[in-house]
Amino acid sequence: MEEFFHDIFKHIEGYYYNLVDITPKILLAILVVLISWFIAARVKVFADRKLKTKMHDPLLATFIANLIKAVLIIIGLLFMFRVIGLNGVAQSVLAGAGISAFVIGFALKDIGENFLAGILLAFKRPFSVGDIIESNGVKGKVVALNLRDTQVKSDSKNIYIPNALLIKNTLVNFNSEGYLLQDFTIGLEYGSDYRKAIEIITNVMKTDTAIVDKGYSNSAVVSGITGSTIQINIRYWVQTDRTVTDGKHRSEVVIKVAEALKENDFTIK
Repeated sequence: MEEFFHDIFKHIEGYYYNLVDITPKILLAILVVLISWFIAARVKVFADRKLKTKMHDPLLATFIANLIKAVLIIIGLLFMFRVIGLNGVAQSVLAGAGISAFVIGFALKDIGENFLAGILLAFKRPFSVGDIIESNGVKGKVVALNLRDTQVKSDSKNIYIPNALLIKNTLVNFNSEGYLLQDFTIGLEYGSDYRKAIEIITNVMKTDTAIVDKGYSNSAVVSGITGSTIQINIRYWVQTDRTVTDGKHRSEVVIKVAEALKENDFTIK
């Protein structure tokens, strides 16, 4: 029995000395990670600011800055493994080989897929910051393109769409060269003077200073008949930027059109 307890004591003593031996390495590894994270964050801010001044493309500039930050953090993590003495882990991560790397890669497949999709979106640039897009049942203004997702703001809510979904599914960009298309339909009583109504609506669009006329198809046309109602579709373009909203100006135009038609004795249905 005495020999049994002596063996247990020897094992505990061995674990203690091993812990004492590795503690400085663990502390140094933590310090390396913190320093890497701090440097990566500072470099990201600096690169983001410099790229935006030179590229004039805030979406791509921010994405590249985030990519630089991620690379620096990965380098810091690999260096941390070497400090601890896990060179094999670092080599496995770099080589992408081994069962552990395979399992991790399979588990993070979606993250890797969204990351690669983000790179494609950044360089293909189907939209820019401030554009109004619609995809996967979500419509809103693009706020940022991140490494994994795209941030869209809709009705004061921040919505994060995985980048892979934007690549795989239909993406509608309502902006064209800095302009946003708005439209609505209004119904008139059957037998009304439709040509005069279209003329009134066209004049409303011409007097609205926010509506642009640069060769775009601003129009008011009869789109169909529903029962005893004639449907007139109104389409126009407004200049857009990061502060434009998708509903406020449209509401003002609808009110102006309705008031102008009412003043001219048209019955709106």
